[in-house]
Amino acid sequence: MRPGYDESPINQLPPVVWALVLPMIAAEIVFGLGSIGMIGGAEGIGLRLNALQMAAYIPEYPIRMWELGIFDARQAARVLSYPFVHGSVTHALFVIVFTLALGKMVAEQFRPWAFFVLFFGAAIGGALVYTLFAAFTGIRVEPLIGGYPPVYGLVGAFTFLLWVRLGMENANRMRAFTLIGMLLLFQLTFGLIFGNAGYSWIAEIAGFGIGFLLCFVLVPGGWRRAMQVIRRR
Repeated sequence: MRPGYDESPINQLPPVVWALVLPMIAAEIVFGLGSIGMIGGAEGIGLRLNALQMAAYIPEYPIRMWELGIFDARQAARVLSYPFVHGSVTHALFVIVFTLALGKMVAEQFRPWAFFVLFFGAAIGGALVYTLFAAFTGIRVEPLIGGYPPVYGLVGAFTFLLWVRLGMENANRMRAFTLIGMLLLFQLTFGLIFGNAGYSWIAEIAGFGIGFLLCFVLVPGGWRRAMQVIRRR
């Protein structure tokens, strides 16, 4: 066999990426088995709905806690749990594929702890911006479910890495934002066609921005290299 052809592409994924993806996969397996009655008995078909009710991030909860001056740890934990439960198999599949693909490219440039900070930083930051939008506009927004905000954080990190590399090559740095531009265009088109865009895109764009900005401190030498790029203008 030719050298390199006996290597498994799956094993090349950094463990930190698997640590984030495996809970998503496990949840979908459980929901799938429940939907066909193999686990949970008569209640199995409702496992996804029950999980969503327990894990979804609901902006009204932190707003109410702020107004009443109380803190509920169980409700606050939703900001960490919502990326791992999805509304459908298709929803989960897209998030898992994006996390695997982007995670491999990004995690190779990060320390494992920094990758966790990036993922959950984008999830928390996206939810915070989403909550502030609901609080200041008075608009009743839908709960956040699924891993798109942290996935957009990975897009932001990938954009940062590409932005720095293009700057070092004296190339057009705006090319680094091609991926996020394509994703936004796809999302806009999808929303116009199916009419169910909602406001979750606010959390996703916030996740992108936070992921990009976190790279200045999380990527080894990120701030220094970014400053070199800026000075070359």
